[in-house]
Amino acid sequence: MPNDKKKVTASDVVIEKDKNKKEQMYNKYVKDMTPKHNLFANICKAFLVGGIICTIGQGLTNLYKSWGAGEELAASYTSLTLVFLAVLLTGLNIYPKLAKFAGAGSVVPITGFANSVAAPAVEYKKEGQVFGIGCKIFTIAGPVILYGIFSSWVLGVIYYILMELGVV
Repeated sequence: MPNDKKKVTASDVVIEKDKNKKEQMYNKYVKDMTPKHNLFANICKAFLVGGIICTIGQGLTNLYKSWGAGEELAASYTSLTLVFLAVLLTGLNIYPKLAKFAGAGSVVPITGFANSVAAPAVEYKKEGQVFGIGCKIFTIAGPVILYGIFSSWVLGVIYYILMELGVV
């Protein structure tokens, strides 16, 4: 096995004959190639960007209320506006850069879900309307929708049973 100080390359791993050494070299290669992240910095970036998105959302809600919309209507308009902005920024290739910087801070709000639907549509548009956009648009968001609906159904059944038993 090469010296532990020396970086292991993929070709070193491939040409190694000894199975145990090959596994050790592979593990070192993976460790060397795995990006190192500063957890505190990532948390701060996520908090900052997520907070900015939520502050924009609150500002939009206040704006719509000042224009005469009720609480529910203002919330609906805010969601609609945030989804529109996220899709627009995804199409302009700005949201992916924001997501790379902010991590979960840009993924958790509703804008992250809008990005997860729009990004495959942008990426696969060259394959056509049906086989590109139509088939790929829910590749990321589809599982979220599926398991969200399924888990809400399961929780609804549990709630119904607890109501029938008089627990709730």
